[in-house]
Amino acid sequence: MAKVGKRYQEAVKSFDRNALYEPKEALELVLSNAKAKFNETIEVAFKLGIDTRHADQQIRGAVVLPNGTGKTRSVLVFAKGDKAKEAEQAGADFVGAEDMIAKIEQGWFDFEVVVATPDMMGLVGKLGRVLGPKGLMPNPKTGTVTPDVTRAIKEIKAGKIEYRGEKAGIIHAPIGKASFTVEQLLENYRTLADVLVKAKPAAAKGQYMRSVTVTSTMGPGVRINPIKAV
Repeated sequence: MAKVGKRYQEAVKSFDRNALYEPKEALELVLSNAKAKFNETIEVAFKLGIDTRHADQQIRGAVVLPNGTGKTRSVLVFAKGDKAKEAEQAGADFVGAEDMIAKIEQGWFDFEVVVATPDMMGLVGKLGRVLGPKGLMPNPKTGTVTPDVTRAIKEIKAGKIEYRGEKAGIIHAPIGKASFTVEQLLENYRTLADVLVKAKPAAAKGQYMRSVTVTSTMGPGVRINPIKAV
């Protein structure tokens, strides 16, 4: 069994781990225990009543958090001609076509998000085996396959996050940093929770919001009452 640090043990004693809290109260507890020497990421995990084995119950999309994530992500854009120039002007970190594909095939991955214009997907599709497992493959559902590269880049830089229902119907997502205020985190949290509620598949049966947990990088999880999750 892995050893647990003193800071973590103290954090666990500071609240009832079996209790279900209001969103604001849960976030206050998480922030009070985020005492690492670095700016911890605050994350939320939603367990939804969906069966991702069925296509009509899969949830995937993206949302721009009103207060960002506290981190600026590097963006690679696959585009040519005027769209390539537009991407550069919009603040893309890397822009290219065949040249970027060749670099990736050689093992280059110094980027965190990939955007592509629709006409480039024939080429980008060749990278599916390497980009797919890393969650980097552009997808129209998340707005990363689009002719409007300026909007895509600005949204990503502003704090756009992607969400996807994983096995067992769990969705993990960052909602900010320990340096954020409770109000900023709460606004980000509610924005994401509201989007997930609206994304409920018609085929989902029973209770939809099964459990919600918020945590910091090094801290214990705090449970939110799923009935009052939004």
